Amino acid sequence: MSDIFQLQYALDTFYFLVCGALVMWMAAGFAMLEAGLVRTKNTTEILTKNISLYAIACTMYLVCGYAIMYDGGFLLSGIVGDGATGEAEPATYAPSADFYFQVVFVATAMSIVSGAVAERMKLWAFLLFAVVLTGYIYPMEGSWTWGGASVFGMYTLGDLGFSDFAGSGIVHMAGAAAALAGVILLGARKGKYGPNGEVNAIPGANLPLATLGTFILWLGWFGFNGGSVLATASVESANAVAVVFMNTNAAAAGGLIAALIVAKVLFGKADLTMALNGALAGLVAITAEPSTPTPLQATLFGALGGVLVVFSILTLDKLKIDDPVGAISVHGVVGLLGLLLVPVTNDGSSFSGQIIGAATIFVWVFVTSYIAWYVIKVIMGLRVSEEEEANGVDLAECGMEAYPEFTSSKS
Repeated sequence: MSDIFQLQYALDTFYFLVCGALVMWMAAGFAMLEAGLVRTKNTTEILTKNISLYAIACTMYLVCGYAIMYDGGFLLSGIVGDGATGEAEPATYAPSADFYFQVVFVATAMSIVSGAVAERMKLWAFLLFAVVLTGYIYPMEGSWTWGGASVFGMYTLGDLGFSDFAGSGIVHMAGAAAALAGVILLGARKGKYGPNGEVNAIPGANLPLATLGTFILWLGWFGFNGGSVLATASVESANAVAVVFMNTNAAAAGGLIAALIVAKVLFGKADLTMALNGALAGLVAITAEPSTPTPLQATLFGALGGVLVVFSILTLDKLKIDDPVGAISVHGVVGLLGLLLVPVTNDGSSFSGQIIGAATIFVWVFVTSYIAWYVIKVIMGLRVSEEEEANGVDLAECGMEAYPEFTSSKS
């Protein structure tokens, strides 16, 4: 190897690892966001779910997920050291860095599910589903998209003009599809919907924590999108990284402002939770293609996501689909929007390809997740008892409360 190549290899590997660490930090963001948006009596369980699912995702992707997604096999004997990463050309970064970067994306997809099923699902039922999603469901759809494999030998999404730069559909919409399947089988929280169809607000217990979680996710998203450039050790790749960072930030800002304005128009007040979800919606919307829009376009794309997420959350409530944190709307509905916006600035994609790709991802993940959830429901049940739900799943599932000095299990 030449000295120049060795330097490039070292820099790109280091950049990959740092971006992976930023994405790993998003796990903390999801944990804080969800802990802030649930009631105090359900805080310990939501935190247990988030840190446990991360460990499960890392283990399952190591055991079989990576092999399914990139090698077409079912068991991974080890990460090879010859630059092979599932791509046609040898990469300029360590294969183990590629694995690490990929595995934190798997954990992100599973984190999306956690908030949507909060406050009424059995902990061990959730963790069992995490094994299935991270070990098989996600890697299979990943093999059809980033892995380049044909969909059951029928068609190749890339040949149809499908493009998803960092995962609006592959990660975010997939996680939301799995969450939707679980929520449908699980049902709504007690007291969320009245007998006449009215929607009763169940406020989160700690909005400062939810806001902190959003800031952490905003920060981690620079690794999520920026790392997907896959390199930084050349003028061209460094410029691409800078553009992605700039557009990612612009879209988040646009999404928050738009959601805040829509909430003011609809409710007459500045709704913090809608603003937080607006920022996340802007981030999801730009994730499918942050490298080709202008900064103004990125801001407008994020704003579209911010507007859409408010109406989506309200619509799902009318349909009695109970999602305590708005995850299905933020990651699913806006994830689809992100995919559909790609051809606006990326000539290498097509609207038909994006639609087929989105349909492939959603149908696969939703159907397989529904089956998995249903089997788990038959085996061990999905939902805690009414009494356990009323008292809080912290005591029922974890045997401890997050704030024992300030709360009662009967509250």
